Amino acid sequence: MTTRTFRITVRGVFDGLTPEQLAELRSRAAEHDVLHASFTPEGHLSYDLDARAVFTFRFQDTGEAEEDILEAADRAERSARTWLDDRGYGHKNLRSQCEDLSQAPLGKRRRRAARSATG
Repeated sequence: MTTRTFRITVRGVFDGLTPEQLAELRSRAAEHDVLHASFTPEGHLSYDLDARAVFTFRFQDTGEAEEDILEAADRAERSARTWLDDRGYGHKNLRSQCEDLSQAPLGKRRRRAARSATG
């Protein structure tokens, strides 16, 4: 069976942060900048508190069956919630979106490479 790669995006809103928590998040904003965002097994957090109080975690996971994406989404949401709760960061409206890369349409370069490999 083939291993599938899943990308899970978990979004939410910071809620009820103390001035100290806001200062801590702002001091670490450079490492959580959306321009450096990537999908990782441990999850990558990005936010821009000067724009608005939303955050995004990006996770990468794997599975063997199409149904495994549901478990991957649950793991991602639990990981995001745990990260936030461990730091005492209030949050709300946590939701996830998943993509199975084996089902994603090929980009222009990948289509061209696939054609040249077969012909």
